[in-house]
Amino acid sequence: MAYVVTDACVKCKYTDCVDVCPVDCFKEGKEMLVIDPVTCIDCGICEIECPVNAIEPESEKNIVWTERNAKFSKKWPSITKSKSPLEDAEKYSKEDNKFDRYCSDTEKI
Repeated sequence: MAYVVTDACVKCKYTDCVDVCPVDCFKEGKEMLVIDPVTCIDCGICEIECPVNAIEPESEKNIVWTERNAKFSKKWPSITKSKSPLEDAEKYSKEDNKFDRYCSDTEKI
């Protein structure tokens, strides 16, 4: 079982998680990060580091996010060092259902 990045990352893209990942399993898209489930070793360090609680263990309740992380991790490039969050990340961090509003149709399953 791996961890997955969820909707809370969209339009924020804090990268605190990237620096602590011992296996470099994060991939970077325009609006968010995802976790490569093949590379993830289920250590959970990233979950603790995320300031917006966007990382969760893979489960039945977040199956859509499990599918999205798997799909996009095959397409997006790796990110191995933290960067500044997206502009206005703090403003967007309080919103729900951001993926449907802010991600392009090509990013949707």
